[in-house]
Amino acid sequence: AEGIRVALIPTRSAVQGIAALAVHEPERRFDEDVVSMTSAAGATRYAEVAVAERQSWTMAGICQAGDVLGLVDGDVAVIGADVTATARAVLDRMLAAGGELVTLVLGDEAPASVADILEMHVRESYLAVDTVVYRGGRQGALLLIGVE
Repeated sequence: AEGIRVALIPTRSAVQGIAALAVHEPERRFDEDVVSMTSAAGATRYAEVAVAERQSWTMAGICQAGDVLGLVDGDVAVIGADVTATARAVLDRMLAAGGELVTLVLGDEAPASVADILEMHVRESYLAVDTVVYRGGRQGALLLIGVE
């Protein structure tokens, strides 16, 4: 009634929402902007690093409570003991398929050094890839990773 149009951009992770916002252009026609934002979200692969709460069967094997899990597109891909090492393994797995930009969203419980270590790893190992880091505050995962 007030002439305000709204569209939902389908995402499965906050990093996909960040990718959609990054291409948003208020001056662009609404429908074109929605298509562009949806395309950016859909092209962003996502992962998260979290701590297992209990023993469980996963796609990567059996994990124990307290193990660090690296989930790629929602499936456990890496089981480790260290947050930084697990995050690096997840990042390498994701970047093996290519990418130009890595987005890291740190939760409050993430180790303070993880962002710096991952940024340095990307800079040294993937020359044409940029990294951006956000503080995510309280969230379910220690770390969210997006690769565009």
